[in-house]
Amino acid sequence: MKKILAAVLLGTIALSASAQNVDTRRKIEVYGSAEEEVTPDIIYVSISLKEYFKDNNNKNKVAIDELEKQLSTAVKKAGIKEEDFTIENISSYNYIDPKKKKDPGFLASKQYKVKVANLNAINSILSSVDEKGIQSTAIAGYDHSRMTEIRNELRIKAVKNAREKATVLAQALGDSLGKALEVNDNNTDAGSPQPAMYSAMAMRGKAADYAQEESLDIDFKKIKINYQFRVVFELK
Repeated sequence: MKKILAAVLLGTIALSASAQNVDTRRKIEVYGSAEEEVTPDIIYVSISLKEYFKDNNNKNKVAIDELEKQLSTAVKKAGIKEEDFTIENISSYNYIDPKKKKDPGFLASKQYKVKVANLNAINSILSSVDEKGIQSTAIAGYDHSRMTEIRNELRIKAVKNAREKATVLAQALGDSLGKALEVNDNNTDAGSPQPAMYSAMAMRGKAADYAQEESLDIDFKKIKINYQFRVVFELK
């Protein structure tokens, strides 16, 4: 019996202590947001080169070294820094030689990544490389030189926006806004959507087509960067 009474007494004390810890402050919860559109000024382009034969007899092969030299020279001529031109992958693929049916040959392939400020630089680069040696090209990624700064500025604007909303609501209630009690940040800097292009462009094409174009309307559409914060303020 004494044990039961002791347990009840402890439970009562615990409930009393819990009641004393209840937050009785008056609060207001709002969401603040900020958004900005930016055009990427850093573009990563993937270029894949492959060996090929000039004839149908599997002779006079254009080697990958020759194609790589053409690409490297074109990249330097375009004013691209050495560290912005890298090899991403090296591979090979089979080809059927009529004279060696049981022993197929291999042709080499190399993938490169080029960092440019705009896609117009790629035009001059591709126009200097043997078009038959270009296997594929693609946009590998994008960025902005001020991305970290832009994101931090938006964070600040979003929190200020939350305070402005809370201030208006507090005044409507005849109260004044106190300090922030909670700030919830569920934003992530990863997974930004890939922007589309303003004008379609076949990045792989005839060199003559690139050479004849004095200027191309090639750019990325602006991408939206958005931040939202949940903020809880005290009401006074």
